[in-house]
Formats: sequence, structure tokens, C-alpha cells
Amino acid sequence: MDKTIAIIGAGMAGLMTGRVLRERGANVIILEKSRGLGGRLATKRVGPAVFDLGAQFFTISDPGLEAWLADWRNAGIVSRWSGAENDTRWIGRPTMTAVAKRLAEGLEVKREHKVTAAARVADGWELTLETHGLMRVDRLVSTAPVPQTLMLLKAGGVVLKEPLGAELARVSYHPCLVLLVVLDRASATPMEGVSPKAGPLRWIADNAKKGISPEDAGAMTLLATPAFSAENYGRTEDEIAARLLPAAREFFGEAAVISAALHRWRYSEATSRWAEKCVWLPEMALGLAGDAFGGPGVEGAALSGLALAARIGDTLAHEESAD
Repeated sequence: MDKTIAIIGAGMAGLMTGRVLRERGANVIILEKSRGLGGRLATKRVGPAVFDLGAQFFTISDPGLEAWLADWRNAGIVSRWSGAENDTRWIGRPTMTAVAKRLAEGLEVKREHKVTAAARVADGWELTLETHGLMRVDRLVSTAPVPQTLMLLKAGGVVLKEPLGAELARVSYHPCLVLLVVLDRASATPMEGVSPKAGPLRWIADNAKKGISPEDAGAMTLLATPAFSAENYGRTEDEIAARLLPAAREFFGEAAVISAALHRWRYSEATSRWAEKCVWLPEMALGLAGDAFGGPGVEGAALSGLALAARIGDTLAHEESAD
């Protein structure tokens, strides 16, 4: 069990895949292009204000994740958003990145290791890293958005067999523009957040009332709708803020805006779901996972990671029995 499995992406799918495979003894390395963990389990600080800027909460409905949720609850890193026992929404404590950090414990995660090409070689894969040279591994898992995964394979001269290649090429994503707004006092936003029925915003939350930002000022996360995000993705930060701030004004109450910062998620959520929870090609030692396969949101990404870990685990078990 000394063969190395490289996993591209330290989001929920990548961390779940890595966690399970590591626990069964596999040699796992996770390559993450950014400085943080969690993918869309993301948090950002603007001055004293703290924002959850990706997934605002998650739900768990699949029995296969109940033990994981129990572990996170026992560790004190998740709680119900509103505090009500019948609320099915869970949030990270102190922020949404807490779940990712828990999953990453004991894993070898190389941050700021951006993979720019993945080439198939006789003994596995050769990965080109933007500032870290080449890396040879035996098996490759990509949990990056499907278009990015296909670009890495193309850059490495890898052509997937049809019809798989064409079907993966049709996977697309909605973008999401997120405005992070600092107010001079508490907002009038409900503690549990709000989803406007009309307009350019799909979600509004005050991170101070959510319990992750200091309470003496509002820290508003404004998520734009897929339609608005697609239409305005290329506009400047000021132009986007000028369009989104008026739509949220009633939820600011008496508070005034101190600052607004923009975050762009190019691949926010898949527009359709893949028929299976993952892709595993044992003949190529290549696996794909993510919310485009397992379903939307944090739960879908987690289920995809678990499914891929199980598929790879079957391959490892077969190899062990053959030795």
C-alpha cells in the first residue's frame, strides 16, 4: 500500500476522499491551489468583520453522513443555525471552514500547489505544478470543477475515451457573485438569513447575527442570483456593488455601509447532475468527484467523495488480494 494517490482540491469532496483512503492506509497527498482549505466552505476577514462567503450552511439527509455529522457535533465544530432543535441547517463553528479543518487533520495537504497539467505516464501520472516543478504519482483524483479538470488533462495531452469525454465536456456551472458588506451597526436582517423572492439577490445573511463576526457591526453576505451573476460577471466591483446594494437596503435597517468587497465564484454550482456520484477509471488510475456528481451543495460533494473513496478502495483491495 505504498502507491501515492494525489487529490487535486482540498474542498469537501477532496477532503472526504482523502480522509477515507488515508484511514484505510493509502498514501494520500492533497494539492490545493489556494492558501486555505474547504473550497466553498470559505471564510474571509475584512478588517474586524468575518464573513462566510461560500456555502452559508449545509443539510444532512443521507444516512451515510450521519456518523460524520455526529463527529462534527461532538467536536463542537458545527451547530444548528437558529439553535432550534427542528432546524435542519448546520453551520461551522467558529466558521464554515471548521469542518474542512477537521477533515484535514492528519492528512498531507500541500497548499499553494496549483496543478497546471496532468500527463499520463507509464507508471501513473506526472503533474506539473505552477511553482513546484513536477510530481510523479500512481493515481490521480481531481475534485476541481469539471471544466478545470478537463483543461488539466488537455494540457497534459490526455484524451478521454468517448462518449465519456464529450459527456464531461457538457458539464457546466452557474457563477455566483458575492458582495461582502461591512455596516457601522447591526443590520435589520433576520438572524436566520433571508432569501428574497425577487430581484438580483438569492440570499442575504448577517454574519454578526450568525455568530461568526463581532456583534458591534453588521457583516453582510449578499449572494447574487445565477442569472444576475452570469450577466454581470465581467463588470467591475464598483458596478456590481451599485446594482446589489440597493436590493439589500431594506435589510440594512438604520445601518450605513462602511465598505463592500466582491468575491467571484466562477464555478458555483453545477447546472445539472451527473448520473453517478463519481467517475473512476481504474485502467487510467483516474477519478473525478465533486458536487457535479454527488448532487448540489456540501452534502452532495461529501457523498461524491465517499463514493469515489469506496471505488478506489475496491481497487486497492483487489490489488492486495492479488499480492
